[in-house]
Amino acid sequence: MRPENSNVSNFPKKQPFPVQVGFDRKEMERIFNLYGRMVAAGHWRDYAMDMGKDAAIFAAFRRTSERPQMRIEKRPADRNKQGMWSLHGEHGQILKRGHDLAVVLAPMERRLMKLVSE
Repeated sequence: MRPENSNVSNFPKKQPFPVQVGFDRKEMERIFNLYGRMVAAGHWRDYAMDMGKDAAIFAAFRRTSERPQMRIEKRPADRNKQGMWSLHGEHGQILKRGHDLAVVLAPMERRLMKLVSE
């Protein structure tokens, strides 16, 4: 029997995903490596990051006032579906999806190689 003036509280339930999705150090290193090479090639000039509760987004811009030329999204909720990584084009179309960041960034890597060879 509990005394009437006792306060009993339940343990909070564990959330399946963190409150805020973010990039870890290795992911940021890979993304900024590509970004730096695209800046050096004169293709990009600015970037933006958004870290919310559903997704972490990295967007690269030709000019600050335009739409992003490329967006990388990390959505942990899609981990068991088509992969949590997706690469979006300038008009919002999905260019590549996958479970590995390197595979998703491959189209941009190929584009960089074409820029250097021309």
